[in-house]
Amino acid sequence: MLVDTDVLIWHLRGYPKATQRLDQLPKLILSAVTYLELVQGMRNRSELLALQKSLAMRQAERLPLTPAITERAIILMETLALSHGIQLGDALIAATGLEHQLTILTANTKHFSAVKDLQLERFDPEAG
Repeated sequence: MLVDTDVLIWHLRGYPKATQRLDQLPKLILSAVTYLELVQGMRNRSELLALQKSLAMRQAERLPLTPAITERAIILMETLALSHGIQLGDALIAATGLEHQLTILTANTKHFSAVKDLQLERFDPEAG
């Protein structure tokens, strides 16, 4: 399971449903893009340190961008940016999921729904 940025943001903001769902995963796996998006959203050094500590405690695996992921993302951008509005970060995360054959856990299924053969699990922070 590849965890999308939004689910980790819910977790970092203290939403119990996000933490519970992450606790159910055998391993926390995220794209390097997700990590970079999280770092970009940090407001200060203490938030960055809290993020790093949280990921370290969960022994998170950060999947790097590879030439194969880059090529997949290029194809996704060329075929879906104009028709479906897929953006760079989502194309790279989707390509990572495809390349590693991982389901993406996300609350933003709309961002990924046009990607052929990509498996999604919808996360609803308000559910249940």
